[in-house]
Amino acid sequence: MTRIIIFGSGKGSNARNLLNYFKNDANIQIKALVSDKPRRGFLDISYDFRVNLEIIKGHELSESKWINHLKLSYRPDYILLLGFLQKIPAELIAAFPGKIINLHPSLLPSFGGEGMYGKKVHEAVIEAGVKQSGITLHIIDEEYDRGEILKQYICDVDSNDTVESLEQRIAELEHMNLPHFVEYLCSL
Repeated sequence: MTRIIIFGSGKGSNARNLLNYFKNDANIQIKALVSDKPRRGFLDISYDFRVNLEIIKGHELSESKWINHLKLSYRPDYILLLGFLQKIPAELIAAFPGKIINLHPSLLPSFGGEGMYGKKVHEAVIEAGVKQSGITLHIIDEEYDRGEILKQYICDVDSNDTVESLEQRIAELEHMNLPHFVEYLCSL
């Protein structure tokens, strides 16, 4: 069995999608949700799927007490960062080497780095006039959006796209492909 923890800062649509997709899968289990913002989305998802929700403040991410709690309580094989906006400290990366995977809403290495998340990424893509965008799943390291790329999924950028229409298309790309990526990841 592969155990997964999902970190997120937003509404949790990708977390909900994965929990729904794998709810009857004995081989892939989402053991916990971790959020730095106790928003309604993650609370509702935790309740709906009966999955533990851990609320963490940014400075706690590097504390050995909290890292050991994650290791002992959930024994994760992978940690998925799905819209988690805090920088992951070196201590957490060292505790789970090669096991923390980030979902970024562009085709890295383009449109990545500190401060590049959400609508900011889509604005930059449209302003640059590129013809394609997409999502990147990569292993994290100490630098923003620089780790080894595991998989990318591509979509076209239309000349009449707005930030909102591109954001919607990227969200659809995430929801459609993320479960298959997790299956791929668990088969490695």
